[in-house]
Amino acid sequence: MNATQADLRDEVHKLAEEAFHRKLISGYGDGANRNEYQIVYEGKPRHFSLEHARYLLLNLTNPSRV
Repeated sequence: MNATQADLRDEVHKLAEEAFHRKLISGYGDGANRNEYQIVYEGKPRHFSLEHARYLLLNLTNPSRV
């Protein structure tokens, strides 16, 4: 995993923590693939690419930022 990918994963993880603590999602974690992130949203575990996970979490935590 290159530095850019690692930075993106770290950002997604921080956004997921914020969303979890604000009760916007009910779970999160690394996906089976290194380029995926799992988010439990609306009661269902879903696997997203890191880019899509970032977009979703930004939209949930602060819709005006997106």
